[in-house]
Amino acid sequence: MSRVSRPPVVAILGHVDHGKTTLLDYIRKTQLTEKEYGGITQRIGAYEVTTGIKDYHTDKLTFIDTPGHEAFTKLRLRGAEVADIALLIIDAKDSVKPQTAESILHIKAANIPFIVVFNKTDLPEANVEKVKIDLMKQEVIVEDKGGKVPSVLISAKTGKGVDSLLESILLLTSELNLTYDPRGELQAHIVETKKDRRGVVASAIIKDGTLSVGDTIYIDSQKTKVRSMVNDRGVQIKEAVPSTPFELLGFNEIPEVGSVIRSTETKKIQEAAVAKPDVPFDLKAFLKPETEEKKLTLIVKADSKGSLEAILHTLGQKANIEVLFEGVGDIHKSDIFLAKTSKAIVIGFNTKPSNEVKDIALQEKVVIKTYNIIYELIDELSEVSELLKEKEEREKNLKGEAKILATFIVHDEKIFGVKITKGKANIGDPAEIYRDKTLVGRAKLVSLKSRAKSVEEVKKDQEAGMVFNPQLDIRIGDMVKFIL
Repeated sequence: MSRVSRPPVVAILGHVDHGKTTLLDYIRKTQLTEKEYGGITQRIGAYEVTTGIKDYHTDKLTFIDTPGHEAFTKLRLRGAEVADIALLIIDAKDSVKPQTAESILHIKAANIPFIVVFNKTDLPEANVEKVKIDLMKQEVIVEDKGGKVPSVLISAKTGKGVDSLLESILLLTSELNLTYDPRGELQAHIVETKKDRRGVVASAIIKDGTLSVGDTIYIDSQKTKVRSMVNDRGVQIKEAVPSTPFELLGFNEIPEVGSVIRSTETKKIQEAAVAKPDVPFDLKAFLKPETEEKKLTLIVKADSKGSLEAILHTLGQKANIEVLFEGVGDIHKSDIFLAKTSKAIVIGFNTKPSNEVKDIALQEKVVIKTYNIIYELIDELSEVSELLKEKEEREKNLKGEAKILATFIVHDEKIFGVKITKGKANIGDPAEIYRDKTLVGRAKLVSLKSRAKSVEEVKKDQEAGMVFNPQLDIRIGDMVKFIL
């Protein structure tokens, strides 16, 4: 069977009080006919609307009504690529606020297209041009400023521009060419869970395949038979298809938000052990010479604006340190999830995470470092910056790499069979030998043979025999790096 077009799943993000809820409420009232629909929507966490707009692959849209950035990002962290498109809602009179900037980072981390929605444009204090300029500082450039991000002007309160917004979403959807295979392997994602008089209830959205009442499904370690399904109108359904939100009953235990529902059993991947909370984190160990990261990415939270500015001023002078997000106040769950997606370290000055945040950080393997003395913070991060600088210089001087495939002894001389995996190697090159990404010794390449003939040089994908001086304890599987 050929693939079938499906509606987009749209996530809405933005600063508090910038109109996310008002926009959702307006769409509910104008696009939906059933009076009880809105109440069901609040419960299910997602809802589908029929726009009535023709000439596109679909005239339906599914909105995820998530409670903030934490849920949005947590879905993605669990492998739940649920949202296809994001809407960034901005109050045209308030412009870019802290949660706006944070929303932008979360959307970029999700790597999905988005539309900037300028709300409250009917108010006399609205200044859309200023908002566009402020967005440029966040590296978001809308189309009429020469960028690629579409934008729409609306008033969520009066409904002005909402139809244009819905059509813009459909236009963007047509470019994404979203499809599914009705007979394909089931892939659905849990977007919300709860327990009520019906038992364990999971709200879900399917991305591929179909699901029917009576089907056996697998989620993490649970094997479950689908007892019943209810759509976002509160109506029982026998079959669910992609992008349509629904509630699923049949679980014995509450599944985790973001978990993937499948129709075939898969082995549960055991997570790596997490360090105990009282074990100090070694920043030097975090920056192993072999890692590909060129910068240390930070999320910085401080107790006051003055402290934050002092820290940022000093860190800004370090080329190998990048502050992804900064703010005044406590370390929150959203900071942890953002750090997870961006592989950052969370730095706190005179502010500490709650026990709940600490637990989440341990679960997500996110490092939190807190300081009470500013010079200790600066000194430790400056040391890290120098380590990164040394690493970068060392990588610039990297000429080639080889893997040890075999060892021979000929006339009491150790010969190593290698394959060049990167760059090249020449007679006389200094060499560093690594085992399990740890430096075990340095030597010089004193003999080089290819197909039993002495050569001056070997290049990538070629095999060769090598002799090093001094003779080190080199083993099969070791990596050799040749330095300029």
